[in-house]
Formats: sequence, C-alpha cells, structure tokens
Amino acid sequence: MTLAETSAQPKGGVNKLYFAAWRWHFYAGLYVIPFFIMLAATGLLMLWLAFLDGRDGERYAVTQLDTPIPVSQQAQAAVDTVADGELKTYIAPRAPDLAAVFRVDGADGPIMVAVDPYTGDVLADYARRQGLYDIADNIHGSLLLGVTGDRMIEIAASLGMVLVATGLYIWWPRGEQSWRRALIPTFGRGRSLWKSLHGVVGIWSSIFLLFFLVSGLSWAGVWGEKMMQAWNQFPAEKWGAPLSDQTHASMNGGIKEVPWALELTPMPASGSVAGEAGIDPSNPLTLDTVDRFAREIGFTERYQLSLPQGATGVWTLSHDSMSNDGPNPTADRTVHIDAYSGNILADVRYEDYSPFAKFMAVGIALHMGTMGLWSVLANTVFCLAVIFLSVSAIVLWWKRRPAGVSRLAAPPMPKDMPLWQGAVLVGLAVSMAFPLAGLTLLAVLTLDALILSRAPKLKQMLT
Repeated sequence: MTLAETSAQPKGGVNKLYFAAWRWHFYAGLYVIPFFIMLAATGLLMLWLAFLDGRDGERYAVTQLDTPIPVSQQAQAAVDTVADGELKTYIAPRAPDLAAVFRVDGADGPIMVAVDPYTGDVLADYARRQGLYDIADNIHGSLLLGVTGDRMIEIAASLGMVLVATGLYIWWPRGEQSWRRALIPTFGRGRSLWKSLHGVVGIWSSIFLLFFLVSGLSWAGVWGEKMMQAWNQFPAEKWGAPLSDQTHASMNGGIKEVPWALELTPMPASGSVAGEAGIDPSNPLTLDTVDRFAREIGFTERYQLSLPQGATGVWTLSHDSMSNDGPNPTADRTVHIDAYSGNILADVRYEDYSPFAKFMAVGIALHMGTMGLWSVLANTVFCLAVIFLSVSAIVLWWKRRPAGVSRLAAPPMPKDMPLWQGAVLVGLAVSMAFPLAGLTLLAVLTLDALILSRAPKLKQMLT
C-alpha cells in the first residue's frame, strides 16, 4: 500500500463519515489498547484466583465435626498468633468443611488467620491484602500509581466508549453488505481475514464491553465517585440514628469490599437510644452473642462480622457480593448494631438501593465473575475476546501501514465532512457524560491547534 493510498480523500458523504469514524477509532485505540490488554489480563488472573482460592485465602479444608467451638475461642486462637494482636473482623466459613478466617491487627499490620472452627487449631496466617490477587487488583485499578493511575484508566475506559461506538459504525452493514458478513467471519487470507475476525468479534462483544466499561467506570474516581456514587448513595438520614464522621469506605481496608451503594454513606454511631430492638439487653454483647444473633436474623454460611472501632463504633454484620460472600448479589445485606444497647441502628438490603445501585450490585458480581462457575467461564471468554480485539487491531495496523515510512499512517481525515454539526454535538454529549474523555478530547484539539499545526514534521509522524 502506498502513501497516496493511505491519505487519499474518500468520495461521497457516507464514505466521509465512515473515514472520520475510522480515524477516531484509530486514535482512540492508540491510547486504549494497552489498557484493555492490561485490564483483561489482570481481570483473568483475579477471576481464577478468587474462584480457586478466594480473596481472603479462606478455602482451607477442615474435617467437619458435629459442633463448632464458640467463635470467641476461635478468635482467641487467632489473636494469640499475632503479637500485640487486636481482633477486627470474623469471616464465617463458606461451608461446614472450610476454615474460619479472622483479621487481627498487630505491630506489623493486619494479619489474616485461618482457624479450624471445630478444634481451634491455627491453620495459617498471612499478611492481609498482599497476595497475588491484591497485586493484580491494584494494577487493575490504579497501575500501582494511586490517583494518577486511576485517572489514566478512567480516561481509557471513557475513550473505550468512543472506540465501541465508532467500531460499530464502521462494521455496521450498509448498502449491499449483509448481516451475515457482520456476524460470521469470512475466512479469507492476510489482512482481510484479520479484518473480518476483528469486526465480528467486536460486534458480538460490543454490548458486553459497554457493560464492563460502565460497571468499571462506576468504581473510578471522577465519573464513579464524584458523579454516580454521589447521586446513588443510600441516604443515612433514613436510619434516624446519630451519624459517625466515618463513611462505610473506611471499612474497605485497601481494596473495594463495602457495597458500592454504601461506600460514601456515613456510618451510624453507637451511644444513643435510637434503633429497633435487637439483641436482648440482658445478654452481654460479645462475639458469641452477636454471631448467634446474626444467625437468628438470617445470615447463613459465609458472612462478615466487624467489631466496634472507637467509642462510637458499631458491630457490623455484612453479606455482599463486593466481598464475594455469596453468588447472589440480590442477597446483599448490611446490619449495624449499637455497641451499648444492642439495638439495630441500620438494616440495609438490596431492595433499599436506588435503581442504579441495584444495577451496580448485580453489575459488580458479573464484572468480578462471582456468580458461580458459569460467570467465571463467561468472563474468561470475554477477557480473551478483548485481548484478541487489541492484538488484532495492532496486526491490522501493521499490515496496512506503508512500508518504509516513519509515520502512524492514520486513516485520512475527510475534508468538507457533511453533518459536522452532529459530530460536535456527539462530542459535547460524550464530554458531559464522561468528563475525563471530554478533557482528553479538548487536550488533543489544543495540542493540534497550538503545537502540531506549527510543527508539520511532527504532525506528519502522527498522521
């Protein structure tokens, strides 16, 4: 292919729109592809690590006996394992033949201790959130760069929306083209085969990719936290209890564990007469009585019991998809109990979430593949499809680029493009919906106007 062929101006209004979409698809892909490969690869790793071993390493097998020993005895065995240890959380076994897990904070940081619930024997102890899963999770969420990495990934996910929209427009059947060509690959040779496979895989996976982008963006720092979470948080005022200055996000401990709908919601505070009758006030509030009460009000199998922290802290019972407590996200439930009166200060369930928060509860479970083996296998296929789309895009560019020319060989930008006003409106809509995508597009236009227009050699390399 010659340089003239790659820069030739298309003829006809439809062709011009096609080439304009192709050009935006190309430039969005330059930024997005490395991130998509990283997200798919780390997502695959976390998916299978969580399925095979659990996020907290709680899949230590034990011999099931008739009756477990009291939780307080199990907890004491865990605390005795850690020097100057302080018990923070009890994670009930997922099944009768699995270990209980306790979080104990010591001088060297939080430690997870696996305990046989029938004998009290300590099976293992390990630093919290420092395993392979957590490394992959930190790369997946922030590239190990904190806020900077989070913003970079949010830009990639936002531009991913542009990539999907332009890709669908490019591959959509028009004229004499048939849907068969769009949905079933044509097994030709060379670049035509790669183009067919790229387009067909892209159109089949587009809906799923949009879903993963939206659910992923809902975790991000700007579109997720500042916009969607802020508009969809559970209103703590409904509880009628005094509120702490801490939000539920304070319980995350490094990675996302608290339900999305509650992260920004303030915690209730202990020490008042508020709340509904809970644990019988004649019973002391201990690990055993709180665990027994949790079972009485419907917490079965795996759930998490967090101890009160500070003078106004509360006992917290939780079972949610964010923590991989169970395969059914509609069973999410968080209960806060006053540390002095035993009253229930809050009981939040899936039914209490806003419509978008309900979408996120289910969406996170699907995104993380925690709904059983079928979701693990489905997510595996999707991640492999994303990696293929990214790799095949590079192959297509490599086969299309002019030989011996040191330039990107982007698709030509049509002149006198029709309906440019519509393109501007679409750009404004994307910018308003996804602020970081809008800022990125603005930065690119500014770069082109102020720098590239005055450096023709540099501009030629990027076109």
